[in-house]
Amino acid sequence: MKNPMLEAASLLLEKLLLISNFKLFSSGAQAEDKARSSFPDVNSFHRGDVLEVPRTHLTHYGIYLGDNRVAHMMPDILLALTGDKRLTQKVVSNKRLLLGVIGRVASIRVDTVDDFAYGAEILVNHLDKSLKKKALLNEEVARRAEKLLGITTYSLLWNNCEHFVTYCRFGTAVSPQADKFCEILKIIIRDERSVFASALLGLASIICLGLASYTTLPAIFIPFCLWMAG
Repeated sequence: MKNPMLEAASLLLEKLLLISNFKLFSSGAQAEDKARSSFPDVNSFHRGDVLEVPRTHLTHYGIYLGDNRVAHMMPDILLALTGDKRLTQKVVSNKRLLLGVIGRVASIRVDTVDDFAYGAEILVNHLDKSLKKKALLNEEVARRAEKLLGITTYSLLWNNCEHFVTYCRFGTAVSPQADKFCEILKIIIRDERSVFASALLGLASIICLGLASYTTLPAIFIPFCLWMAG
């Protein structure tokens, strides 16, 4: 049986992570105008390599399958609206991506290297050094990625592109980026000033909106949870 409190906390963490990295999804016309300003040397990649594209705050990951093809997890709200592959197979726009993150729907899809990188620099197998883990054989990595192709649920904290890649590459799904965000949030929660600030906000909501269950309960519950967590 799922704990509703844990689910609510998980959802809150995901939305906070989304907001903190909003620049990743809001490049808008600037990213479109950039239009693949640099072209990576596809011949230097090997089937099963992990390709990494650094963004403003996050890094996007994919598995190179050979023949200029990259398997990667992409949030896409269009997957929940239509089954027409002619529409969903088009390059995912920033709006589709952002709404896909909120709707928690994604697919592990195959794109060209240029569409995957979108003009950004590509790092190869950098995770091998940063995680200090032994990688599986490249062919096994690629086969794992190919088996997972298709629609999947998406979660910024529990099932993102980094989880997909680390599972394929090392056999274990982990996301150092999500872990780092949780550590930062833990520091904020443990700060006594957070308790004081949440109590003030709760008091202000009661004063402005009146004494009601939707104002009183959060005003008491949130500071209490922060206090206990600290």
